[in-house]
Amino acid sequence: MMVSALFTRVGQSSIICIPKLFSPTSSAKRNPNRPTLPSNFAPLRSYPIAGRRFSSVCFFNSGEKNKNNGNFDGEEGGLDWPILKRWDVPWQWQTASLTSLACGLSFVLTGLAETAAIPLLGIKIEELSLDEKAELLLLDQSITTAVILGVIYSIANTFQPLPEDMFRYDLKEPFDLEKGWLLWAVIGLVAALLAIALTGVAMSTFNGEPPQREAILIVYITWLQTDALVRLLPLIGSSSISTACLVVITGVLAPILEETVFRGFFMVSLTKWVPTPIAVLISAAVFAIAHLTPGEFPQLFVLGTALGFSYAQTRNLLTSITIHACWNSGVILILTFLQLQGYDIKEILQAT
Repeated sequence: MMVSALFTRVGQSSIICIPKLFSPTSSAKRNPNRPTLPSNFAPLRSYPIAGRRFSSVCFFNSGEKNKNNGNFDGEEGGLDWPILKRWDVPWQWQTASLTSLACGLSFVLTGLAETAAIPLLGIKIEELSLDEKAELLLLDQSITTAVILGVIYSIANTFQPLPEDMFRYDLKEPFDLEKGWLLWAVIGLVAALLAIALTGVAMSTFNGEPPQREAILIVYITWLQTDALVRLLPLIGSSSISTACLVVITGVLAPILEETVFRGFFMVSLTKWVPTPIAVLISAAVFAIAHLTPGEFPQLFVLGTALGFSYAQTRNLLTSITIHACWNSGVILILTFLQLQGYDIKEILQAT
């Protein structure tokens, strides 16, 4: 093996000999524009040639790519896929784990604080109208989003300056073939829809309970947090204010929060120790578990995988946020439409 590797290396190399008719030092002084050989040409030694008054200087070309000018092929000449690249993460595992724990605690403590504050403020949930409940939910999500993002960014700012592709929200070049955030959001959304539709059909077939109604097939395609949607049913389609609040919650605040936490911080941090595709899968699994809906783990895992790979492709959080926003708000809008058409949404969701 060593001999074979040696001959392969030699086959990719070359030796160049040039006549030494003058002193290199003096020549360099006389001709400052004289071209220099790349750094991977290593001078060997001078060899006197019999019967002549000059000698030759030989240079060995190792065949490696010169990092300065890039004229030679080497290991960098392979496929350069963005989804395989890792981030340059500035923090260690202690920061990653403690920050993740801080985000979880912030979520729980914020909820407890709000629950305790509502009676103190004289607010009686049972007496609120549907629109007032929707507005209260919007306030709750706004506070939670602000607190958790504040935790992440306050910790990340201690590592300034951060790499340019971390926590990046860039509206430029939305349709660029390689980095266009809107283009890859559309691609990721279509891929997620197809993958989750196939997952839903496969699970139905495995359970021996194929969909019986057309509306159930639609919900299979837009399956997300069924338990949460059942709790929100009174608000869905009840009024334009309630619908608008739910769309802002599910289509703006929740995607910004969850994508910044699960993709922008957690997935990126994992790439310090594991390859990016593995980090995508791990973060997708944590994303699915964090929703606390075990029955929907396969669908949420597939969605999280699509979100992770889309973000890894563009290194722009707007990509995964857009997919997540279309997904969440699409669910609300479709269920609202079905309810206006006379379907029993609660029955459909419970059937799934």
